[in-house]
Amino acid sequence: MGRMKLKYSILLIVVYLVFTYTFYYSFKSIEKDTNEAFIKFLLQSGNANLLDENVIPRIINNSLNYLLKIDITKPTSLFNHTLIGYTPYEEDSTEDLEKLKSISSYISDPNKVDVKNPIIYIYNSHQLENYNSDNLSIYGITPNVLMASYLLKEKLNDNGISSMVEDTNLTEFLELNNWDYSSSYKASRIFMLDKKNTYPSLKYFIDLHRDSVGRDLTVTNISGRNYARVLFVVGLEHNNYEKNLALANRLNDMFNDMYPGLSRGVYKKEGINVNGIYNQDISENVMLIEVGGVDNNIEEVMNTINAITDVLIKLVGDNYQ
Repeated sequence: MGRMKLKYSILLIVVYLVFTYTFYYSFKSIEKDTNEAFIKFLLQSGNANLLDENVIPRIINNSLNYLLKIDITKPTSLFNHTLIGYTPYEEDSTEDLEKLKSISSYISDPNKVDVKNPIIYIYNSHQLENYNSDNLSIYGITPNVLMASYLLKEKLNDNGISSMVEDTNLTEFLELNNWDYSSSYKASRIFMLDKKNTYPSLKYFIDLHRDSVGRDLTVTNISGRNYARVLFVVGLEHNNYEKNLALANRLNDMFNDMYPGLSRGVYKKEGINVNGIYNQDISENVMLIEVGGVDNNIEEVMNTINAITDVLIKLVGDNYQ
């Protein structure tokens, strides 16, 4: 039985390679979308799958994945336990800035407007944290947390909650100051304080991240739709942490009420080799939200952005009543 499976897998791989070679040059002739254009596409259609429906290698890869748990875009999956009893493990390094730059890139705000009296400031201490781009690489698109921030900003503004995103290239800022990746929170703090002083109307500060844990922990299905799960992180090494913790617990309760199963809970951090503050000493309304993980696709993230928007609308409404 195992030998037969191996023969079929080899046959399917050959078929995949033939199709890939055949269609590769025709795909290269397609005009590439930019990350910025893709954000506008998501906001208009709300369905990232539309980009993939006519990509034949995607269809073949889905078949391989379904039959043999093989993902051609991840060669290590060829050594899946279904074939030889081995489950690969890949560690995601968040300390190597050059490695992150080779995977992800800075994205400009596709709809930069001058927001008056913003209530919410959205930023990313780690702008290059990327999501799964297997289905989008042929279009030159790499979704990351900065893209998620722009999507959230647009959704909030559309619902009457004045919001802004920190669109400074923090990677460039780190390099200009000869700072390494571990100084990311120091860099984002500078811009966060600047915005706080510039816009006295700001009430909430949201630092969006994505986790590095696997898909088994970061995806959930609600009413037939997949979502990237959220996790609230609170640093305990500053005097203001109890108020930040109270806000995180409140948000977690709201998610449990409005979208059961979407939140992974509240994670309290302190100790050696931990930041422990995450700039949450600046305001009692600073939120660090992990939106999904490295294996989530942009459609799942988009669904979660819609959910976060709903929760924030209720949070802001409750506080202004």
